[in-house]
Formats: sequence, C-alpha cells, structure tokens
Amino acid sequence: MGSIYLIRHGQASFGADDYDVLSPVGIRQSEALGEHLAHVGVHLDRCVAGDLRRQQDTARLALAAMQRTGCTVPPVDTDIAFNELDADAVIRTLLPGLLADEPEARHILRNGAQHRSEFQRLFALMIQRWHDGEYDCDDIESWATFVERVDGGLQRVLAQASSGENVAIFTSGGTITALLHLVTRITASQAFALNWQIINTSLSQLKYRGREVTLASFNSQAHVQLLRAPELITYR
Repeated sequence: MGSIYLIRHGQASFGADDYDVLSPVGIRQSEALGEHLAHVGVHLDRCVAGDLRRQQDTARLALAAMQRTGCTVPPVDTDIAFNELDADAVIRTLLPGLLADEPEARHILRNGAQHRSEFQRLFALMIQRWHDGEYDCDDIESWATFVERVDGGLQRVLAQASSGENVAIFTSGGTITALLHLVTRITASQAFALNWQIINTSLSQLKYRGREVTLASFNSQAHVQLLRAPELITYR
C-alpha cells in the first residue's frame, strides 16, 4: 500500500493585512516538519500543494529542510483542488444573518486577533450554517461543491500514483476536513469537530491501494512535541 500525507500549512498571519503569509512560527514549524520527516526516514515520491502562498511556502521550507539532511525530494506540483475554502466569502455571506442574535459579531470578526475565542465561536457557527446550506446566496462555493473539488484532486493523485508511493499534499484545515469526510464517511459536522483540533503543520496519513483509501493516522504533532517548544503548537 502507498501513503498520502496530508500536511496543514504552517501558522499564517492571523489578524494581519495579508493572512496568506507564514508567520515566523509558521516558518519554524515547516522546517521542523521537514527535519522530522527526514529523521524518521520518510521518502517522498511526489509532492502536491494548493496554490495559496502559505501552502506553497510550507512545502518549500519543509522540503528544503529534508534536502539539508541529504534527502532527495521531488518538485512540488500545484493543484488548486487543495486550496482552502473561501472563509472570507463565507463570513461575508453569513454575517448579516447572524447580527440579530450576535450584535457584536462584526466588531469581533474584524478584530479577531484580539478576540480569538469569540472569533472561533462565531466562525464555527457560520461554518455550520454554511455546510448545512442555511443561507440564500449562489455566489459562494457550497460545501457540496467544495467537497467535489477536493475529491477531484484526490482522484487525480490516486490516478497518477504508482503502487507503494509516498505522496505529500500540502494543504489547509478545511481541505483536510473534506478529505476526512470523503474517506471515513463521517458527517460534515463530525468532520468539522475534528477540524478545530488540527494544528499547523500537523501530519495525517491516508493509506491507499488503487482507488481504495483509508485513514491511518490523524493530526500527528510529534515533530513539534519532540522539540518541547509549546509555542510551536498553534491552531490558527
């Protein structure tokens, strides 16, 4: 059987003007992941990433760290199927319907770095309404369409993979959530309950034989836990 490693990007710049940039912590997380993969002897036959900057930079930094140990690494192929869901569009679409019950929601969401727990609570509520289809707008990607997009990327990876190959996919939390939903058949609500536990640069492993895929491990944090640096365990 072959392996597909699902890797969430390193910590991005939450609360900054451009979220899609790795923070200094995100850079260190990415390098630590590459060093760990090399240390445990993981050989990668292929790497794929979405085209978001945080995904591409996580791949670049992790693979460079592997190379510095003498590992041979493949180039990074880009597939936008593994891009994150458009969280900004979800917020813009669902926020108006939230204001009657949550009058401070607009302020909290605009200042998320100062209100992290309240931001997460409101964002989780909007995500639930999004995947349940509780909104009237055709301008955003629906949960069903998002899952279809991610599944298309997975099927392309499987079609191009040879038996026993190791493939790394550098992606995002929402995309990993969709893959958990597809592979394990858990509900969207159950998958997103797991989503909130996915740390930056965590490693989840799928095993595949042909088009048959199973979940082997989820949200491994060993590469940062072994460093005994709790500041490297981040969720956003």
